[in-house]
Amino acid sequence: MGFLDIRNVTKSYGQVEVLHRVDIAVEEGEFLVLVGPSGCGKSTLLNMIAGLEGISAGEIAIKGRVVNGVHPSKRNIAMVFQSYALYPNMTVGQNMTFGLEMHGVPKPERDRALADVAKLLQIETLLDRKPGQLSGGQRQRVAMGRALVRNPDVFLFDEPLSNLDAKLRVDMRTEIKKLHQKLKTTIVYVTHDQIEALTLSTRIAVMNKGHVQQLGTPKEIYDTPANVFVATFMGSPAMNIVPAKIVLRDGHPHAALTDADGTLQHLRFSQGNLGAWEGRDILLGIRPEAITDPEGADRKSHNIVALRNRVTVTEPAGADTFVTMTLSGKDAIARMRADANVAPGQVFDFAVNMEKAVAFDPETEQRIA
Repeated sequence: MGFLDIRNVTKSYGQVEVLHRVDIAVEEGEFLVLVGPSGCGKSTLLNMIAGLEGISAGEIAIKGRVVNGVHPSKRNIAMVFQSYALYPNMTVGQNMTFGLEMHGVPKPERDRALADVAKLLQIETLLDRKPGQLSGGQRQRVAMGRALVRNPDVFLFDEPLSNLDAKLRVDMRTEIKKLHQKLKTTIVYVTHDQIEALTLSTRIAVMNKGHVQQLGTPKEIYDTPANVFVATFMGSPAMNIVPAKIVLRDGHPHAALTDADGTLQHLRFSQGNLGAWEGRDILLGIRPEAITDPEGADRKSHNIVALRNRVTVTEPAGADTFVTMTLSGKDAIARMRADANVAPGQVFDFAVNMEKAVAFDPETEQRIA
């Protein structure tokens, strides 16, 4: 049993089921991120935890208490919205303590909570301003402060950074991470941004079409995706997915595929269990950073495989150079150092870290190794 338990939860609108038997146990102090494309059900699930949406089937429990049908104000949760939802006619201080006042908290206690949180968020100088006088980042801090003063059991964040510009989004991401590490609060955070999910979370629930596709740590999600959807949704650039066939050479399973010039290439897998798939088609999955030049290859890997192939496109990107080639008729991207000596049209000797390779069933798109 977790601190927050989502048990077999379903949501339907009429005959249409939009969330399908979601089971997640969130431990105390955990930072769970719900991530997925628009319309996948992540915000609906968050609203059900908050009590803003009803539950069609299943249970949600907080600290062992089932909260199905319990009014949002009685759940001891705090929510930070995408739109900030600040009262424009109130000062920052009034916005932050309004909820406490409505719950009958004495003024001295409200003032102490306000002073503590304002210091934590470094917004002491903003307490007498109105929201209209604040920047987007400052408004986001106030919205977070309003949640923090209540000291709730669970914090719910609904895409809180999506209205900020790129640099401020990165800055606020760091602030939220620091805040969680300092306070050890229990957080459920919704985003469609997979970088936010990977950097902020202790665990991630990747959602699509109302189903949880995979629940795991950022490393588990990134290194061993459960299926092709997770593999291609998480990571930027996305994992390369190319068709291949399993063949045995010297008793070891290899991915057989063709290069840009139609030449057959064999990449040896580290996973011996793929031998059972001999002669069968698979989808080979490999992250761009696992394909590089020989000098940039991972020195700790015991399975670096040479791949000679023709470069089609190079894209300098500051610290990295992204190099595109063709494998079995599909574009595949390699991630190299900024000073990698590679040019379009060149036949290049790539180094592939096959310890990082995964394989998927082409029919079910589920990972098999």
